[in-house]
Amino acid sequence: MVIFYLKSCGMNKKIATMDIIGLLARLLAGGVFIYAGFLKAAAPAEEFAYAIETYSVIPAGLSMFAALAVPWIEVYLGVFLAAGVFTRYAALSICAMILAFEGLLLQAIVRKLPVTSCGCFGASMNNSLGYEFSQNLLLLALAAIAWKYGGRISIDSMVESHD
Repeated sequence: MVIFYLKSCGMNKKIATMDIIGLLARLLAGGVFIYAGFLKAAAPAEEFAYAIETYSVIPAGLSMFAALAVPWIEVYLGVFLAAGVFTRYAALSICAMILAFEGLLLQAIVRKLPVTSCGCFGASMNNSLGYEFSQNLLLLALAAIAWKYGGRISIDSMVESHD
């Protein structure tokens, strides 16, 4: 196992390879959530609301609320995870969101719903539901790695070391 040393901001600890992998997973998963949330937040909410309605799981009246709330939740969780603030909570919340998204995609596939855009990255991406399902599995794995190994090189870790 490769061991690195981190000697900045008063931290003097051995950093193992898995800690570096955890940091990279945290940055990738957080970055994807920031990007996806920003694309949806910057676009008209009606576009994402329409994508939500095509899944036929919540009443149409709630789809606009979800279209306004979900992008910002994704952005904030992504920022928390990438920055290493509330790392384990952010990673766990992202895992929960991805599992919910996977459930939506899976039920749309099984029910053969005519979903033209999953809404994952706004209206600009039109990948197949199967592709998005596979992509989300990779993102879920990254978030799980971030949950397990992403806390060592983080703001959380620096705060804990000064207590």
